[in-house]
Parts: sequence; C-alpha cells; structure tokens
Amino acid sequence: MAGSTHLVTNQVPPLVGYDVFSADRALAAAVERHLEPELREEVLGELSALGRTSGSAQVQEWGAQANENPPRLRTHDRYGHRIDEVEFHPAWHRLLGKGVSAGLTAAWGRPAGHLRRAAAFVVWTQVEAGNGCPLSMTHAAVPALRAEPDLAAEWEPRLTSMVYDRELRPAHQKAGALFGMAMTEKQGGSDVRANTTSARPLGRDGAYELTGHKWFCSAPMSDGFLVLAQAPDGLTCFLVPRVLPDGSRNVFRIQRLKDKLGNRSNASAEVEFEGTWARRVGEEGRGVRTIIEMVAATRLDCVLGSAGLMRQAVAQAVHHCAHREAFGGKLVDKPLMRNVLADLAIESEAATTLALRLAAACDDGGEQERALLRIAVPAAKYWVTKRCPAVAVEAAECLGGNGYVEESGMPRLVRESPLNSIWEGAGNVQALDVLRALRREPGALDAYLREVGQARGADHRLDGAIKNLLTELADLEGVEGRARRLAERLALVLQGSLLVRFAPPQVADAFCAARLGGDGGAAFGTLPHTLDLAAVVERARPEHDPAS
Repeated sequence: MAGSTHLVTNQVPPLVGYDVFSADRALAAAVERHLEPELREEVLGELSALGRTSGSAQVQEWGAQANENPPRLRTHDRYGHRIDEVEFHPAWHRLLGKGVSAGLTAAWGRPAGHLRRAAAFVVWTQVEAGNGCPLSMTHAAVPALRAEPDLAAEWEPRLTSMVYDRELRPAHQKAGALFGMAMTEKQGGSDVRANTTSARPLGRDGAYELTGHKWFCSAPMSDGFLVLAQAPDGLTCFLVPRVLPDGSRNVFRIQRLKDKLGNRSNASAEVEFEGTWARRVGEEGRGVRTIIEMVAATRLDCVLGSAGLMRQAVAQAVHHCAHREAFGGKLVDKPLMRNVLADLAIESEAATTLALRLAAACDDGGEQERALLRIAVPAAKYWVTKRCPAVAVEAAECLGGNGYVEESGMPRLVRESPLNSIWEGAGNVQALDVLRALRREPGALDAYLREVGQARGADHRLDGAIKNLLTELADLEGVEGRARRLAERLALVLQGSLLVRFAPPQVADAFCAARLGGDGGAAFGTLPHTLDLAAVVERARPEHDPAS
C-alpha cells in the first residue's frame, strides 16, 4: 500500500456553484439603476438564472472542454466532395445553445433589450469567451440588414430567435440562424476601402456574384455573412448565405482556420469567393455607412466582453486570497495584497459601470443618447479593452504559481484578454474615430459634457480632470498625435463621473484618487493607504461563496 507523505491543506476550493450575476454587486446595481420598475422582477430573475447556470460546475467544465478542443476544418467529405465545414466539440454547441436561449441575440425586440443582453453578455463571457463571437455577430447584423427592409423582414426573426439550430440547411427551414462577418483582406486590414473582392451584378433582385478573398472571416460555421466587396459604384455591403434556397451549398471555400493566441474555442477563417451568390444590403458604394451601426454594436460588445473577463479575473483573485493563508493570516487581510485587490476591483467596476451605461443608451434611442454613444463607444472601446490584459495578468499573479497553471483557468483569461482591443478596430482606429466624432458631430461632445457634468461639484479631483480635459479639447492643433491620450482621458473622466454618481463612496474615492487625482502609481497595488480598501475588496468578493 502506498504511503502518504502529507495532508493537502491550505488549497483554495474552486469558485463554482454560485450565481455569477448576483455575486457581482457592481453589475447587479447597474442593471437595477437603468431598469424601469415594472421590468425589474422579470429581468433580475432572468439574469440570476443565467448567473446560476454560468457558475455551475457543469457549465464551467463545458467552457474548459470547448477551449481545450478547438474547432477543426473539414474541406472535403470521405468521397472527395468539397464541403468546407467546421467541426466543434459538443461542449461548444452546448454553450452556444445556452447563449442563444438566454437571449444573447434577441436584444432588438425586447423591453430593455440592450441592457438585459449586455448584462447577460458580461456574465456569459465568464464561462468561455469564444462563443461570444457568433452571438455578437448575429446580434450586430440586425441594424445593418435594416438598410434593406425586405432582407430584414426575412432574416431578423431568425437572427433574434432564441432557438439554436446548428445544422447547415436553407435558412427558411430553420427556427433560428447565426451570422458571421467577412470584411478585412490581406492587403488592407482595417482599411476596408482597399478591398479587392469584386461584386458583379446579376441583374435581378439585388443579386450579385462575388469573387475574391477575406483574410478574417468570423464564425465561418454560420448561416449567413455580411461581406464588403467592390461593386460598380464602389464598396458595398452584401449578404452571403451559406446554403442557397434550393439546398445547394453556396461557394464558400474555407482555406484554413487561424491558429490564435486565445479565443481557441472559436473558429476564425480565411475564405475564398468564386462566383459566390450574394444579395446587396443598402445602396452601392455605401458599404461602410451600411455596416456602421453593426460596427458600433460589436465595439460595445468588445467593452462588455472585456468587462466580463476583468470581473472573472478579479473574482478569482479575491476568492483565492480570501481562502489562502500565508505568513500567519489570510492573504486578503494583508495590507499590500488588499491594495492590489482593491486596485483591480475599482478597474473592474469602472469598466462594468461604463459598459452598462452605454447599453442603456442603446435602449433609450433618443438623439441625446445617440450622440453620447458616438463619442463614448470608441473611447470606451479604446480604454477598457486596453486595461483588460493588465488586470488579467495582475489577477493571475495574486494566485502565485497556481495562477500560471492551466487548471486554475487564469492562463485562459490572460490569453483571451488582448483580443477585444484588436478586434473591430485596434487602438489607433478607435482613437481616430473619437477625433472624427469631435470634428464632424459637435452634438457628440455636447452630449458627453452634459453627461459628465451631472457629477460636477461632487469630487474635486473629478472637477479638476474635467477642467483639464476641456483645456485639451480647446487646442486641437496636431491632435492626431495626441489621439490616444485624448481617448483615454475621455474614458477616464466618464468612468469617474459615473462612479461618483452611482458607486459606493469608497469605490469612487479610490478611483478618483488614483485615476484622476494622480495619487496612484503605474502598477496595480499603489492606491493611497488612507483609503477604505477593505470595503472595496469586500464589494468585489463573490457573494454566496459556497466555501465561505
């Protein structure tokens, strides 16, 4: 009989069996804040149910399985027929099905649809971020399709359906459908006007024939795709169905799947079109304008996804430190570790609070809110997604060596964390879009200043930051070289104003001191020691912790 050299002690229990939504005080408070009273019971119950599902051991295991078993490309069947299919692990389909049934593609026709979906997206990202891509693309395709009313009437009910149908067959035979996107090409990347894929009119019902390539095609297993191509009158948006109405496969040649740093469970592909049938969406030559609302929706999802990743990283770090003992006590009670955790927590709460405010603006639909989104979405996308990798890495360090081991789940968060900064326009693209809004849409800056102005007088550091921002905005000479700095300041001031208005005083005080008042260092864990950091950490600790 094998002997035992020691008993296993002082190991942290897994963070499972809890309600991911309700345990996140900042998220739950943001949802309640923006909800109409008559919807509160329904929406909170719905999100709590998803939170319990997300926190269950079974669903967490599905997330790990989907990540560990990435998709595989099958270009041909056993007989040599070209099929261009992507095979996924069963866990991927289970997760995607849960996401669809939770309404993650159904925002457009529900009361408070964008708010409730945004909160659900933050929660669901914490299980496995990879399946968020097709959910995001499908959700975001709806406003683009509305540029062509007959297409919208045909496709919108399928895209907003809460039924997941994984089979490739004609869309009219399906109870629900998913969409992908193929915009960028090898030679242009974000400069989509450099695209060379051509679209030849077929002379009937807006039908065209596409020829060309796409360097990144998101979610290539989808039922349809929005594609940019050069029509006779310029860059135009098209709908490419995967399967044609007669049941035959459209020409959609998947050349290879990308071997990515993270986001391993999700397929991203290079595809070729050769005589591929497509329907025009919007006017010829107006492709960028047609997809602009889709881009805005996916950029907001980048903010939401990063907020979800940060929240999970912080929850794991606080959970670990609340249970792990070292040097005579719990790690969470050590002053320096408490400082690190509090610093991470205010970054996470600021991201969540901002993301949910923008989602609520999407539901409002008024001119003022649309103007705010025009400047706030690219600024938030720039800043929040850039903070995500720093939070993920620091949170992993809180677990020590355990955080560097795959079984902890932290390496998966670290690998995933840079994606949202790159996807849907990297940092420079977002910063330049902020400048574009400032120059072309004066109402955007007015809406922004009106929003942050609601907190003026409540914190002297915020007031000083607003004053400094106005000074910077008054001098736009050579502004392109300062575009990142400006986007950062816009995001930080907006976050500060929201936290001053809505967060507990300890959170707002810490944020304003470190992020706006200059009383913090470049690394996490450098908050002023005079703050009430214990209260900040306690707020970030997952509620209903089964091991506490």
